Amino acid sequence: MIRALIVDDEIHARDELEALLLETKAFSIVGKCDNAIEALEAVKREKPHALFLDVQMPGITGLELLSMIDEDIMPVVVFVTAFDVYAIKAFEENALDYLLKPVEKQRLAKTIVKLRKKLADNSPNVVSAVEIKRIPCVASNRIKLIPVSDVEYVRSNAAGVYLICSQGEFFTEITLKVLESRSNLIRCHKQYLVNIDQVDEIILQDNQAAMIQTRLKKVVPVSRRYLKKIRDELGI
Repeated sequence: MIRALIVDDEIHARDELEALLLETKAFSIVGKCDNAIEALEAVKREKPHALFLDVQMPGITGLELLSMIDEDIMPVVVFVTAFDVYAIKAFEENALDYLLKPVEKQRLAKTIVKLRKKLADNSPNVVSAVEIKRIPCVASNRIKLIPVSDVEYVRSNAAGVYLICSQGEFFTEITLKVLESRSNLIRCHKQYLVNIDQVDEIILQDNQAAMIQTRLKKVVPVSRRYLKKIRDELGI
């Protein structure tokens, strides 16, 4: 049984696709999401085999969402779109397949064959990720999109990943690993990333480590392992 997650901002599209997938007897539906935040959380929690993903969604598009998923848990991606102009882009992003809305049973059958073959060979699901320029965060009952350029630093602890900017502190589902590899935030410590453009000064310490003071006067640790990289980035 293929464990599938459906992501589409239109409720009727989600329900119709769910019904089609269940009718094939090839899928179990582990979740249906209408936005990127829900989808990120569901992928991390459910680790689906397949992700049926709408391309055009408000706020964070399907292509942007893929950039926010850790490659270690990346499911096989099938784009679902009303516009065939996105088909070429889908394959550029290494999606396994694409389906045009409304989805036809015969076309879905071909996708199932591709899915089973892909899952059987157990190869990594590699996606050509675009650069993350906005970070979706959970803020009370809304989703807040923080430009990476506004971020002072990002920290991680047992409670999750939090980014700090002039507007405050916000929780995000994106991991430090993904933010480091797909944005211009720089690793300065095992649990911290920093925005080099927001660094005000580096305070060197006797143990060959250091502290960064940001423009907002926030203090961020720099471990010995990353000090040289930080100095190189700053040209000092």
